[in-house]
Amino acid sequence: MAPRWYRSLYWRIAIGFVLCLAAILLAQAVLFVWAASRSGPALPGQPPDRFAGNVALDLSAALERDPELDLAAYIQDQYESAYPFLLVLPDGGRVGNGDAPFPAALIRQAQLRLEQLRARVSERPRFGPEPRPGAGRRGPDFRRRAPGDPFNPGAPGGGLGANRLALVTVRGQPVGLVLVLPRAPFGFLLRRYAPTLGLVAGGTLVLGAILTAVLIFGPARRRLREVEEAARRLGSGDLTARAPDQGGDEVAAVASAFNAMASDLSARAEALAAADRGRRQLLADVSHELTTPVTAMRGYLETLAMPDFPVDDRTRARYLGIIGDETSRLERIIGELLELARLEGGGGGLNVSDVSVNQLMERVVERHEPVCLEAGLTIASAIEPGAEWVRGDRDRLEQALQNLAANALRYAPTGSAVQLGARLGGDRSVILTVSDEGPGIPPEHLEHLFDRFYKVEPSRSPHSQTQPGSGLGLSIVKAIVERHGGTLSVSSQPGRTTFTVTLLRPGGGNGERAARAASGL
Repeated sequence: MAPRWYRSLYWRIAIGFVLCLAAILLAQAVLFVWAASRSGPALPGQPPDRFAGNVALDLSAALERDPELDLAAYIQDQYESAYPFLLVLPDGGRVGNGDAPFPAALIRQAQLRLEQLRARVSERPRFGPEPRPGAGRRGPDFRRRAPGDPFNPGAPGGGLGANRLALVTVRGQPVGLVLVLPRAPFGFLLRRYAPTLGLVAGGTLVLGAILTAVLIFGPARRRLREVEEAARRLGSGDLTARAPDQGGDEVAAVASAFNAMASDLSARAEALAAADRGRRQLLADVSHELTTPVTAMRGYLETLAMPDFPVDDRTRARYLGIIGDETSRLERIIGELLELARLEGGGGGLNVSDVSVNQLMERVVERHEPVCLEAGLTIASAIEPGAEWVRGDRDRLEQALQNLAANALRYAPTGSAVQLGARLGGDRSVILTVSDEGPGIPPEHLEHLFDRFYKVEPSRSPHSQTQPGSGLGLSIVKAIVERHGGTLSVSSQPGRTTFTVTLLRPGGGNGERAARAASGL
């Protein structure tokens, strides 16, 4: 299932990137303002008239201290990086702090204004306090302008304005006029702020990119590396390798899928290992079971073939009889192995039909009556109402009951009875039972009772010497019952051992579908 949008790794990266970009821009703005404030008088930081007045006051004071002052050198030294301005002198000379272009009309008007101011000062009576330096920009000359004054914004042809002018005086005499540009030239701004802005922007961008990579992509990269490391460990054979799957994003989904795959591979590896152990054990058991009769046959044949060992006819006949019995035993073991392999491998389809339980039990009783008479045993059957029919393959079901009955007779004590029974079970099933009155099976043997070649100790069977078993009969019974979609179980205590087979009644619903699937129908 896809994660919710707010848990999605892609959304988190996109939102985080936008937030980091906004933080970078804000940091650039703050750093730029700080750097500009530390870099000197780049812009006036005040109205143009006040900036012009401050420059005029500074130049007036400098000229009063040193009348021979080199204005060009002083201005370049003190105001090289300041806002562009121009000092207009009475002789028509001009001194600026840069190469900013000033309009020619603006310069002519400034020169005209300076001449008018000098003329007015020369006409003024020579008594009273001298005006302080720079006071001209605030004096009557600038507050009261006649109509037609080129520095009067409302005058025809005017618009130059006094808010960009300041008079430089020395001992009351005008010696120059400071003219400030109305707008900062682009070249000045570029020269003045490009290095600072480039340094601030570049440093902030690099630092922001590093922080973005660490904060946004770092966690995702770390988690992907953990998944990669788990995959490498799994590929190298470590089936316990798992990737951290905390969270609800795409990386967690990949980790969960990887863990599920690793668990499945681990389970399959364990199943293969168990199958390999079972195969090895089966080969050992088969070898042991086949070696026993072959060894006996070889021994008796070698004895009969010895030229220096005379054997009478009676002994020879007995030896040949033993060889024949071992040959039959060997054929029976091989046949049962082949039969079990076909059943467990799904080979050979079942001929499923409605089977009479009464007929099955009658055939089992008839088959084992001679053995019962010889061993002093009785065998009987009892069928409850409603349990007269089952669904399955008649021959296979008879084979299963025959094996169970033979097993019960093998361990039943002389004078006891073997009971076959049938009753109704739950979910429209029929329960078949085979019981004997033997000594019982120890609990530690019950879980292995249906394994191939597994045998309980021979002392349990009073007929073990005359009726030896191969250890395959109960395995064949289990395979037959499971092919029918049924179950096989055993319960035992001293004096009573019961094998229980659960099969389907005709029209048994879900169970019948399982039986059909098992039979390949």
